[in-house]
Amino acid sequence: MNLIDTTAAAAAGARSPLEIAGTEPPRSEAKPSPAKPSLAGLDRAGLADALAQIGVSEREQRMRVAQLWHWIYLRGALSFDEMTNVGKGLRDKLSAAYTLDRPEVVVEQVSNDGTRKWLLRLPPDIAGDKPHDVEMVYIPESDRGTLCVSSQVGCTLNCSFCHTGTQRLVRNLTSAEIVLQVMVARDRLGDYPGRDRAVGPGLPTEGDRLVTNIVFMGMGEPLYAYDSVAKSIEVLADGEGLGIGKRRITVSTSGVVPEIEKLGREVGPMLAISLHAVRDELRDELVPINKKYPLKVLLEACRTYPPASNAKRITFEYVMLKGVNDSPADAKALVKLLAGIPAKINLIPFNPWPGTKYECSDWETIEQFSDIVFRAGYSSPVRTPRGRDILAACGQLKSETEKLSARERLALRAMAAAAE
Repeated sequence: MNLIDTTAAAAAGARSPLEIAGTEPPRSEAKPSPAKPSLAGLDRAGLADALAQIGVSEREQRMRVAQLWHWIYLRGALSFDEMTNVGKGLRDKLSAAYTLDRPEVVVEQVSNDGTRKWLLRLPPDIAGDKPHDVEMVYIPESDRGTLCVSSQVGCTLNCSFCHTGTQRLVRNLTSAEIVLQVMVARDRLGDYPGRDRAVGPGLPTEGDRLVTNIVFMGMGEPLYAYDSVAKSIEVLADGEGLGIGKRRITVSTSGVVPEIEKLGREVGPMLAISLHAVRDELRDELVPINKKYPLKVLLEACRTYPPASNAKRITFEYVMLKGVNDSPADAKALVKLLAGIPAKINLIPFNPWPGTKYECSDWETIEQFSDIVFRAGYSSPVRTPRGRDILAACGQLKSETEKLSARERLALRAMAAAAE
C-alpha cells in the first residue's frame, strides 16, 4: 500500500505530521498505460461514445448514460457489479472494456488542524513517459468542506511568492482528471450514500456532505486550461450527479484577461482574482502576467464579468507580505482600485516555504489593513492559515517527487513551529 498514513507513521515513531511532510513520496516505476480506460470522470458525451464502442445502439444510449451517470457520480460506484439496475449482459461488456478506476493516491497527509493533502499519480500523456503527480487539498470547517483542485501539472506563471510557481509546467489536466480529484476526495472521506463517513479533527459536523465547495486554486492557472476547466465544471455542477452548484465553485485566476469574460458567459462560476498588489510595478514582480495584462485591463474585465453582482461578488485575493504590500497606503489604494466592482477581499497571511525571500506581515499590520478595507465597505476576512505543517496552505503546493534536502526539511519544521 503506497499511502502514507498518519496513524501508521505515529505508531512508527513520527512525532507529528511534519515528519510525514518531510518524507519523500514512494518512488515507483512508470506503469504501462492501462489496457482498459476508466469511465470515471467522463461527461455524458464521453459516456455515450464509450457505450457506442461496445455496441450499445444510439437509441439505447441516452437511458444507459443516465444509469451510468447515477452510479458513477451520485453513488460513487467502484465496480460495474454495483449497478443493480443495469442488466448483467451489459455489465459484463462494460467490465470487459472499461474500469471505474481513480488515480493512485501516492501520499495522504493530515494536518494538525484537520486539513488533508493528497498526492495523486496520473498516467503520462505520452506512452512510455513517467507518470505525473498533482496535489489537492481538503479544508474542513464545521459547516462546509472546501476542496482545492489543480488544473495543470506544474505552473507557468512564476509568481515570486508562490511555491507552485517554482515547478515547471508539464501539461494541462484533462477535464476527467479534474473531476477525478473530487471523486478521490469523496472516496477517501466516505462522502457517498451508504459509505462509512470519515472521522477526524476538524471535519464538518453540519449537513450531509463533507465536500461542499470546489476552488480551482491548486496547481496551475485554470484559465490556461480553459477547455478542461469549463468541461469539468459542467460535470461537477450536474444536479443528477456530484451536484456541486456553480455558486459553490470558484475559479481563481492570476489575470488571464481574454478568458475571463468567456468563463462568465459560457460557464458562470464564482470568480477570484489573485491580485496581491495595487501598483503595476510591484505586481509585475509578484505576478509577472501583469506585464501582459496590467491592472487597468484586468479590473475592467472584472467590472464586465457577466455573473458579477452583489449576490455573486468577485473575490480579490491579497497575500500579506511584510514590508512589501501591507502599508495603510496600500490598503487605501486597494479600496480606490476596486471602486465600482461587486467585491470582497480575502487577506491571506503569507505561507512560507523553504527558500522564499518573503515574510508574513505582522498580525497587527494585517488587522490594521483589514480595518481600513472594512471601513470602506468591503468584506475583508483574514484567511486563517490551514495545513502549514504539511505544506498544504495557499501558495505552498508543489508536487515534484524530488527528495527535500536536509536543509529544506529543517526549514519546513522551523516555519511550522513558528506558526503554532
